[in-house]
Amino acid sequence: MLSGKTVLIGITGGIAAYKICELIRMFKRANANVRVICTPNAMNFVTKLTLQNLSQNEVGIEEFEIPDFKPEHISYADEADIMIIAPATTNTISKMANGICDNLLTSIFCAFSKPVIIAPAMNCNMWNNKIIQENLQKLLNHGYTILEPENGFLACGYQGQGRLCALEKIFDAAVQKLSQPQTLKGKKIIITAGGTIEDIDPVRYISNYSSGKMGIALSDTAYSLGADVHLITTVSAQKPYVVEKVKSALEMQKAIEKDFADADCVIMAAAVADYRVKQPSEQKIKKTSDEEITLTLVKNPDILKHLCEIKTHQTIVGFCAESENLIENAKEKILKKGCDYLIANDISRKDIGFSSDYNEVSILTPNGVVKKLERADKYTIARQIFEEIYG
Repeated sequence: MLSGKTVLIGITGGIAAYKICELIRMFKRANANVRVICTPNAMNFVTKLTLQNLSQNEVGIEEFEIPDFKPEHISYADEADIMIIAPATTNTISKMANGICDNLLTSIFCAFSKPVIIAPAMNCNMWNNKIIQENLQKLLNHGYTILEPENGFLACGYQGQGRLCALEKIFDAAVQKLSQPQTLKGKKIIITAGGTIEDIDPVRYISNYSSGKMGIALSDTAYSLGADVHLITTVSAQKPYVVEKVKSALEMQKAIEKDFADADCVIMAAAVADYRVKQPSEQKIKKTSDEEITLTLVKNPDILKHLCEIKTHQTIVGFCAESENLIENAKEKILKKGCDYLIANDISRKDIGFSSDYNEVSILTPNGVVKKLERADKYTIARQIFEEIYG
């Protein structure tokens, strides 16, 4: 099943470390090449000799054991097709979320640009700690797969969520990642993300609540499916594909048009401001005794409509955010804009959309077809969108 694939398993210092011996055997039975790295504390729960016999490879523990000219953490990262960290302790999760590289495992993680699966296991109170949940959310936002622990009796004597998830779940998630068809290979896809910023003066601006999460999820998903991705974003993102940071609607339009001719698809997930200040002040506008201030606004270019007017072979996908009459407004908009697909978001709901990690959208086509994608995390929604466009 996994012939020719190298699976890198990182084991941290938790009691569930002993279970990973069976996970290694599962991958070996699937004909995968398995490499194992451990944190020093993991050696309190499982032996190096056992892991070496099961994986039939040398086990990495110390960071500066360099057998050849290539730094060891880079060598491991280059060789593997996927990285699995199980069990992932609170300590290692927090280090990974904050870019701390103080051992071989965390250094490899920081250098790893391919799929990563993280399977936490810990005491239930540690799992529910707000700081740990923030760190997990940070990792999730960057596109890493988190397999949540299960409820049950824990080694510490507590009853609650903290048990390492079933090994079959980890194995199946890895197989799904490794066997994911490269359906977008050879496609150049431009994706926009975030809300544009229109200056009023050097300290004030007009913008919106868009977090850019949907656009980044689309970009990560397209990249995992083999696409040549160019993300044009107003929010910072460090990715293995091309990321171009812009600020205003005019800057975004210029960045898109620069690469539009040879693009196969453009997905306008960004929330582009409809208006900008006609003449932004070069100096900070001082508060006066007047009760009112007047700003003269002018229309920003309709980037989506313009792209639809000049396209030759490109597939153009637009997004719209509506607070009422979602489908009716979306049907009117897709005909007005002329795009191939329109993704409609209901921003009146607090559990989806802006700043949320979840979404629920409807995909519209010009002929009136509407397909609803039920509430799911934005990475699942992104995958379903590409299935609809290129399925």
